[in-house]
Order: sequence, then C-alpha cells, then structure tokens
Amino acid sequence: MAVEATTPENASAPGAPRRSSRFSGLAIGLLLPVGLAIALEIAVRMGWAQGRLLPPPSKIYATLAELMASGEWFRHAAATMLRVALGFGIGAVIGIVVGAISGSLPFFRKLVDPTIQALRAVPSIAWVPLFILWLGIFESSKITLIAVGVFFPVYLGVLGAVLSVDRKIIEVGRVFRLSKVDLARRIMLPATLPATILALRSGLGLGWMFVVAAEFMGASEGLGFLLVDGQQVGRPDLIIAALLSFAVLGFLTDWLLDLATRPLLVWRDDLSTSERQ
Repeated sequence: MAVEATTPENASAPGAPRRSSRFSGLAIGLLLPVGLAIALEIAVRMGWAQGRLLPPPSKIYATLAELMASGEWFRHAAATMLRVALGFGIGAVIGIVVGAISGSLPFFRKLVDPTIQALRAVPSIAWVPLFILWLGIFESSKITLIAVGVFFPVYLGVLGAVLSVDRKIIEVGRVFRLSKVDLARRIMLPATLPATILALRSGLGLGWMFVVAAEFMGASEGLGFLLVDGQQVGRPDLIIAALLSFAVLGFLTDWLLDLATRPLLVWRDDLSTSERQ
C-alpha cells in the first residue's frame, strides 16, 4: 500500500484554506455596507435623492479627509480612545472582582446583587447630572460614567460564569485534594474564562456607547464633540463622519481584544474555534 510522502507544500496546504476562509468572511461582511454606500452615491448623482440630510459617501469621505489632513480627527479620536481605555480598565477590574466575589459568596451576593440590578436599569444619560454635580465637567466625571457602563455587563458575565460552573467538576477537584488556590486556578478559572472574555467584549461595546453621553458633558474635544458640533452647525456629513469613526474604532478595539484573548482559549474545541481553523 503506497503512502504519500509529506512534503513542505503538503504540510502548509491546510493553512491556505484557513486564510482564504477569513478573507472571504471579511468580504461577505463588507457586502452590505459597501452595497448601500454605492446605491446611495448613485441615487444622489442621478438626482433620485437630494443628499442634503443624508450625504453621499463621496461627501462624507471628503469631510473625513479634511479632518484628517488638518489633524483635527486624530486629536478628537485620541481623546475619545483615552477616555474609553481608562473607563474600560476601571469598570472591567471592578466588575470582575465584584462578580467573582458575588458568585463565590452567597451572603455577599444577596447583599449587593439586588442593588446592582436596580442601578443597572438606570439609563446612561440619567447619571450625567449627578456626576457633573459630584465631579464637575472635567475628565473624572466622563471616565466615571464610562466605567459605570462597562461595570454592569462585566459583573453580570462573571457572576453568571461562576454560578454556572458544574458542581461535579469542583467535587472532583476536592477529591484530588486540591487547595483553594489550585481549585481556583485549575478548575474555576478555565471554566469561567470564556464567559468572562465575552463579558469584557460586551463591556467594551457599552464603553463606546457611554463615551458619547460622557462627551456631551461639556467636552471640548472628542468624537462626541464632533457629533454636537455637526448638529449645531447643521452639517449631517460631519455627524455621519463621527458616527463612522465610532463604528470603525469600536470594531477595531473589539477585534484587538478578541485577538489578545484568543491564546487564552486555544484549549477549547467548539464552534467558535472551528470557524477559525
């Protein structure tokens, strides 16, 4: 029976379908927005739409190019990204700690969880007057508002992850006489890590949503400031350019977070990992 020899070409062959699969997935994801943009551009150029309230992509591109050429876009984007990074870091750390403690200690969960669930229902914009009164209109109030938005999904994700750990697995660890540290490191951490990372991504998304409300609090720079400025001067192209900037930066930060945490989940064998192979 002949056995085919393994050559470097054969060994590297499986990588090609994986790369082509990723690129094809990206191309499919771009079909809808690119198609809508082309349709809008054609409609405006043919006179089927005025393009005053909904500018064509060429007008939005010209606005973005002008902002970038002057350096104004980079200044506003840097201010927004710094606020999101600080608020996300603070909210994520507190959410992980409080969620882990609430999931591990029933008394603590009964004590704090009802209050947290009630506060979670408060709209983001409702916190603005209180934070301005407490912290003023400077950076501390903006970062605090973003941290609040990040905290709730991270807390809920970690709490749910801890409570959903299979009790039989913990009993197996106790049978093998694992210490509490080893039990947390070898059983609890791997069991809760996927849900925790998903909660972090959800919290990051809410951080980008809350930064808009934060930058309505008297900000003089930031992408949210561009939204307000575009509304005041009646420039829908500036508003849509700021919205697109939020969308692209939010997508890129979520992709970077997913990429950074992916090595922590290489041991998984489920549908999420099969799509990356």
